Amino acid sequence: MATSSRRMRAVQYDKYGGGAQALKHVEVPIPTPKKGEVLIKMEAGSINQVDWKFQKGVARPFMPNKFPFIPVYDLAGEVVELGRGVSSFKVGDKVIAINFPGGGGLAEYAVAQASRTAPRPPEVSAAVGACLPIAAVTALVALRTAGVSLDAGDGGGGGAKKNVLVTAASGGVGHFAVQLASAAGHRVTATCGARNAGLVGGLGADEVLDYATPEGAALRSASGRRYDAVVHCAAVAGLPWSAFAPVLADAGVVVDLTPGAAAFATALRQRVTFSRKRLVPLFVSPTKEDMELVAGMVAEGKLRAVIESRHPLSRAEEGWARSMAGHATGKIIVEMGDEQ
Repeated sequence: MATSSRRMRAVQYDKYGGGAQALKHVEVPIPTPKKGEVLIKMEAGSINQVDWKFQKGVARPFMPNKFPFIPVYDLAGEVVELGRGVSSFKVGDKVIAINFPGGGGLAEYAVAQASRTAPRPPEVSAAVGACLPIAAVTALVALRTAGVSLDAGDGGGGGAKKNVLVTAASGGVGHFAVQLASAAGHRVTATCGARNAGLVGGLGADEVLDYATPEGAALRSASGRRYDAVVHCAAVAGLPWSAFAPVLADAGVVVDLTPGAAAFATALRQRVTFSRKRLVPLFVSPTKEDMELVAGMVAEGKLRAVIESRHPLSRAEEGWARSMAGHATGKIIVEMGDEQ
């Protein structure tokens, strides 16, 4: 496929800030895959919190480090061209991929490293596949990091069944974490809004706490059990370590997926004082192997993606605004096929 003279539709922004209103619909050249890359004809992409947080400037001037920038890192589509040296894929393969920090997912075509691209089983749709690279893999790695043993072949730590707490359990990462922990036989307590309690219970949570109640805000299980592992997905600014410490088991671990400066300070203090209760700030770089693992689980019916809304590329800003508004139930998808 000769790409140098062909153009594609894309959505980009050209400066920090501005939210959904700053997204611009453009036509730009189709990228050419470099050595070790594949060119993907996009079928779907998934909007994550990190996409609009980087637009707001939380990592300026490093990410994005140049403008204009086509956002979205979760990719799903079909390989249409191979860069030099790529032998693990062929044209026509259906795939999922992560392209971080390059992005490019809000477009009709995107490139990704072949080493960070995974086959997409025929049982996994593009929309579902786009949910997996960041959200499902982050849930998987967070549970591993907390020492929660998962299904055979995963590599989690130890076989003991644990009491697991998942905050923001109806969100993109949380709803995968609930399923993964529950499927492995652990007792799962989950926090979410009252409107999503039924959904989260159906995903496998043994106990659901409404975060708007005093018990939910205090993370207190009605059973009185203390948590061996916490996957903290809620982007609650300033939620202190003191909110977790009283409800943790003696060697409980909190994995914080949205850590701020206080979280890093707490983790450092615990390290130098040899605290048995620990907070672990986590940043995940999804691997091909983990993407294959979660895609296989979806194909086998062991894991499912909850999709809150789907938006055509021509209305990608609607999905962006929905994500920025918070409290999305599951994932927000942008589709690049026929306009709806």
